Amino acid sequence: MSGPSTPADDAVERRLGRRLHDRDETIAVAESLTGGLVGSLLTDVPGASDYVDRSVVAYSNDAKVDALGVTRESLDTHGAVSAAVAREMARGVRDDAGTTWGVSTTGIAGPGGGTEQKPVGLVFVGVAYAAPWGTGDSFARAERRVLDGDRWTVKAESARWALRAVDDALD
Repeated sequence: MSGPSTPADDAVERRLGRRLHDRDETIAVAESLTGGLVGSLLTDVPGASDYVDRSVVAYSNDAKVDALGVTRESLDTHGAVSAAVAREMARGVRDDAGTTWGVSTTGIAGPGGGTEQKPVGLVFVGVAYAAPWGTGDSFARAERRVLDGDRWTVKAESARWALRAVDDALD
């Protein structure tokens, strides 16, 4: 880009997009909690078709199993809002799309639905990386946070956090 820099130039979706493009890597998104916001942020950037493959919204447990290959065992044992399911969602979308990266979001946006063990605002972001075959460097991991705010704030912060998680993993 030429000319003066604006705050939007440094937005995580632009920075991540430039980095994926420069590395000739691709990304696919699996969303529950965020309902398409992660994919929307990624595709707001001109040229995103160079590195974005797909964004799958799998809101129900059945959709997570059917569209992403999440196991019934993980859903039964850990629940949809868990690190295990976030990892499986990210890995599933990455592998199905054949992309370098997969990222996922699952959580409780509120205002209801929370429990003492899983409060409103609980979010898991999964990141999966497909390293070159034979290197042993592929991974799938998940991070947990409890975010404050109303439903929209939790969803919006989760979407940006998901992009930052991939950007951080690129390092």
